[in-house]
Amino acid sequence: MVTDKKTNGLTYRDAGVDIDAGNALVDAIKPLARATRRPGADSSLGGFGGLFDPKAAGFKDPVMVAATDGVGTKLKIALETGKHDTVGIDLVAMCVNDLIVQGAEPLIFLDYFACGKLTVDVARDVVAGISDGCVQAGCSLIGGETAEMPGMYGDGDYDLAGFSVGAVERDGLLDGSQVKAGDVILGLASSGVHSNGFSLVRKILETNGLTFADPAPFAEGITIGEALLEPTRIYVKQVLAAFKTGGIHGLCHITGGGFYENLPRVYGEDLACRIKGNSWPALPVFEWLAKAGGIATREMLRTFNCGIGMALFVEADKTDEITAVLEEQGESVYRLGVMVERGDGPSVEIEGVE
Repeated sequence: MVTDKKTNGLTYRDAGVDIDAGNALVDAIKPLARATRRPGADSSLGGFGGLFDPKAAGFKDPVMVAATDGVGTKLKIALETGKHDTVGIDLVAMCVNDLIVQGAEPLIFLDYFACGKLTVDVARDVVAGISDGCVQAGCSLIGGETAEMPGMYGDGDYDLAGFSVGAVERDGLLDGSQVKAGDVILGLASSGVHSNGFSLVRKILETNGLTFADPAPFAEGITIGEALLEPTRIYVKQVLAAFKTGGIHGLCHITGGGFYENLPRVYGEDLACRIKGNSWPALPVFEWLAKAGGIATREMLRTFNCGIGMALFVEADKTDEITAVLEEQGESVYRLGVMVERGDGPSVEIEGVE
């Protein structure tokens, strides 16, 4: 509707939504998106939808795989510390690590940033992290959405969600059916808490009278907030390199639910994994959390990654070759255990844990 009649002069900005700030953000993040371009994704930001051409990426008979996730209450640390440049890496990691476990190469990523009042510098820092994560994963940031919603979120608050699509040639799809008894379980090191269990982490800090600004009792020379904001590791390029050896039957991203909830998602009900106790080094952050919170070992292992961010189920006679490739890619690789016929036992058994 178009009218020349006088009005009361209200604008969208008066209602709390700043269109100019949104436009400024798009201009600020265009170079960040361009830095993530890859074959098949050549469109620029600003359209109504992002485009991707699987044929241009070299796929012949691809199965598309999609994943979506967020960062959870780890965002509370970014908000309270004013450090926003790493949670975007977490956002990408939580999606692309879920794609690679099915054999899919991440191709594209889109983000959703919702806030009460748009602060361009903060949003740009978040997207800078997303761009960094996409570069690490080899996927292209082809679009996203910024939603300024006063009344829904407080000023200074924001939330994040991410969405990623990958592809795998049909004969390379990992669906759990390939894992068998005798497969060796390899673990890849995590960088810390990653992006799960932070509600419990914050409860432990509260119980011990600590804040994110206090010196970290488990890391020298930095605050608790800085230590906990260490971003989730992205395992994509390392695992893609290992795929070329053959012999990888399954993978598991160790996220919320830890070992006990995630590992059984990868194999059939007739199988179980038997993991050796102390087969990987304990990270100081988890040792401190367990002690400060009085948390039992089993509860730790069903809540946190406890130092292992990704598990691989591999052909026994390929174990050394796959380990060598992963180590060449900079990974710390640990031999966790072996797959067995389940029988009447539990689906996950960790030596020394009741």
